[in-house]
Amino acid sequence: MKSNFIRIIPIPALLVILIFFVYSCNKNPYQVGLNLLPASDTLNIKTIDTSTIVAYSVLQDTVRTDEANESLLGSLMDPVFGSTTVGFYMQYNLSAITPDFGTNPVLDSAVLSIPYGSIYGDSTALQRLKVYEISQTFYYDTLYYSNSTLQTYPLLLADYSFVPRRYDSLTIGGVKTLAHIRVNLGKYSNYFGNKILTAPAAALSTNADFLLFMKGLYIESQRSDYGGALLSFDPTNAYSEVLIYYHNEANDSLSFILPGNSISARFNHFDHNNYLNASPGFRQQVLQHDSALGKTALYIQGLAGVRVKLRLPFLKSLGKSGKIAINSAILTFKNSQTDTTLAPPVTLTLLTIDSTGALSFLPDYSEGSGFAGGGYHIDTRTYFFRITRYIQQVLDGKIKNTDMFLQANDPTAAVLVTNRVVLTGTKPHLPVLSSDKVNLQIIYTRLH
Repeated sequence: MKSNFIRIIPIPALLVILIFFVYSCNKNPYQVGLNLLPASDTLNIKTIDTSTIVAYSVLQDTVRTDEANESLLGSLMDPVFGSTTVGFYMQYNLSAITPDFGTNPVLDSAVLSIPYGSIYGDSTALQRLKVYEISQTFYYDTLYYSNSTLQTYPLLLADYSFVPRRYDSLTIGGVKTLAHIRVNLGKYSNYFGNKILTAPAAALSTNADFLLFMKGLYIESQRSDYGGALLSFDPTNAYSEVLIYYHNEANDSLSFILPGNSISARFNHFDHNNYLNASPGFRQQVLQHDSALGKTALYIQGLAGVRVKLRLPFLKSLGKSGKIAINSAILTFKNSQTDTTLAPPVTLTLLTIDSTGALSFLPDYSEGSGFAGGGYHIDTRTYFFRITRYIQQVLDGKIKNTDMFLQANDPTAAVLVTNRVVLTGTKPHLPVLSSDKVNLQIIYTRLH
């Protein structure tokens, strides 16, 4: 006999279903659809958006920069964050072992080639770089950080100024090539090119021997006093190389390539000039540790720059009147600037401190970054973070309510973020709209 029945869905489960339905829509998953819920009195649902948030900007620790997906180069003078210069150390390998340069090889030129990638900042600004040979051996399987350095020989191989021309193709030896930077390494001396052509046979017998002989190059950016930009490129690109042009008794047009590729040890070095050129408000908050200024503005900068430290000091008070179930908790930050030249990071990462004292992702990230949030919404100039599980576990005593950090880089990704952003603070002054402040909206059900 077929029976008819009605399955009654508990209220909290109904709420979860509705929230996930809303989240699946293309519209903002954190704000729309709440009007579909039954009256809060019926479900005993409460909403609060007045939670105290303490937030201010602090210097970030160094970040790992070896073997990243991109290498960076350039100088940028930011009106808020001041100057940033970026250079990189890189190995260049043999394209063939035991090369035969023929009888009486004579150097014609040595050229460093750097392929163009993306540009952050003013692409029309003049850039200046210098090139030195590295004198200290370094290794692919060693960790290097944003403040790491290597020793170099004092001889200057190149001092080159240029305006980036990412879309202008070049014709090399009658062949049209994609746009890239070409730096003459023999302007001041033929030392480097001749070092390769006259290398002892043992130094060219294996790539490992060659890297002990010619350890690599350091490409250093010179600090700009205004404007500028940061350039990124793929270090494994076909145009990431050193070219040795030469002739011998048998041929007057020869070349040998030293490629930079996926097995090349490499890392970036960042220099923020101790933020001496940053704005007064920035320096007072970040360098002089005036945390009260976090009420007005919050600063986040990639490249091991600046991040936001925040905490929710009265979170435990939510559960004083009895057990509650957190249905939704959304933390919102607003970009206070409309500048498109210095665009904000595409995503921000929210981290907390685990029981070992190390930085870790919030429990909400277990569902993926799409659930936890952090992406920039260009239409509203906002970042949203779902911290529902974090707050619930704090109230349940499963984890401690510790400091959190909001930063531009994901510590698990081999990506170097050049972008920066100035967020509206926790209690901004007029004429800033109060709705633009850092906000935490919590929707919860009081359990009986």
